[in-house]
Amino acid sequence: MALPIVRWGVALGAGALWWWAVLRLALVPDAGALEGAVAAGGWGLSLLPVHCVPKARAAGAVAAGRWRAAWGVGRASAPRR
Repeated sequence: MALPIVRWGVALGAGALWWWAVLRLALVPDAGALEGAVAAGGWGLSLLPVHCVPKARAAGAVAAGRWRAAWGVGRASAPRR
């Protein structure tokens, strides 16, 4: 029971810190490197693919080599006349 509460607390705290940095960068003329680093770091973390699974376990994943086989890459073709 306590673990989900801690997770939500950390998530809300990190989100509030990120918004503070972004708003400070936008509104305060003397905002500096600390706010920029927090804002850029939070934005960068949002781009991480945290919901990825290995291709072998992914539902509907294309098998390795499927496109090579479909396009005939790597096999000899009959010469054109």
